[in-house]
Amino acid sequence: MSKNPLHPATGCVWYGEETYLMQGATQVPVVHSVSYGYEDVDEWLAVALGEKPGHIYGRNTNPTVHAFEEKVRLLEGAEAATSASTGMGIISSTLFTLLSPGQRVVSVKDTYGGTNVIFTEFLPRFNIEVMLCDTTDHDQIEAEIAKGCDVVYLESPTNPTTKVVNIARLSKAAHKVGATVVVDNTFATPINQNPLQLGADLVLHSATKFLGGHADALGGVICGSAGLIAQIYHYREINGATLHPMAAYLLLRGMKTLELRIRQQNASALKIAQYLESHPAVEQVFYPGLATHSGHEIASEQMRGFGGMMSFMLKENTFDAVRRFVPRLQHAHAAANLGAVETIVGPPATTSHVECTPEERAAMGIPESLIRYSTGIENTDDLIADLEQALAIF
Repeated sequence: MSKNPLHPATGCVWYGEETYLMQGATQVPVVHSVSYGYEDVDEWLAVALGEKPGHIYGRNTNPTVHAFEEKVRLLEGAEAATSASTGMGIISSTLFTLLSPGQRVVSVKDTYGGTNVIFTEFLPRFNIEVMLCDTTDHDQIEAEIAKGCDVVYLESPTNPTTKVVNIARLSKAAHKVGATVVVDNTFATPINQNPLQLGADLVLHSATKFLGGHADALGGVICGSAGLIAQIYHYREINGATLHPMAAYLLLRGMKTLELRIRQQNASALKIAQYLESHPAVEQVFYPGLATHSGHEIASEQMRGFGGMMSFMLKENTFDAVRRFVPRLQHAHAAANLGAVETIVGPPATTSHVECTPEERAAMGIPESLIRYSTGIENTDDLIADLEQALAIF
């Protein structure tokens, strides 16, 4: 294979796979072995010490898992990558690797609900100071970074209100004080955005979502410099949140169509967002591809596509309106997931921010009538017709 970077569509198919094709197979095998034997003790020792490539024990590394990590690494243009059993597994491993008692992290209020719980509940127990800023107030974020911090944790677009942060601007501010910049790129995917190229130090994904794309495998992955990834890998291998080889295989299989899926989801989501924005029963649509979106200009600069995720607020701003609307949709799963080939819909109260109280969601700017809409790969006109008949009750 050429050593030059491939177009993402080609990379999604070929990256990371050739090393582990066996006996003429055209697909990476699922290696279920827990341990790996060596006839030569010196070679075994060299692999164990990291002096030679190879595998020792399944909690540490696995051939199928490594192929998945390599595919994401190359798509993100990183030196190294490591994975975990879930998205939250990689997020928690990263934060607890990088932060120690007495240190400080600056982030935004609109992170995914599980991440927010780490910031508000777990990290303070370890005497780690957490500052959560208004997501779109870049001046405030920069001012808090300038006070001194060790980690700047960003998410763009955010879950579920699709707010956008200027990754390059905030990375520059963070590096002035020696902070490590981590970006959750789950919504954008490496097809639409590469945070490392914008100045971030680490980029992570809940691979369960768009990377896998078929809602049948859990996983998380992070990419960055070899030194930082080695630290996160060490924490993850000891704490044991290992990605299962069968999940890695399913994620690998799903990623082969990633560029195709994202291309369709980008196009459909923009058309659907434009339709919803003009509907009399809809109060507001949150999608970075819309010119009315507060982060549209930044998104246009740092993203190649605006993604398949949006949310919208019903004009009847009650949770009862959500109860009546969601079951009427015929071509959308009402489920706590996103990024799949099927359209998925649900309120933050049962999906992204189920861990939070209504008051906490309100403080984050998440109204109870908000509906998160993960656009699938179905025909766009069919999805619009489905929304139209469901909204007809208002």
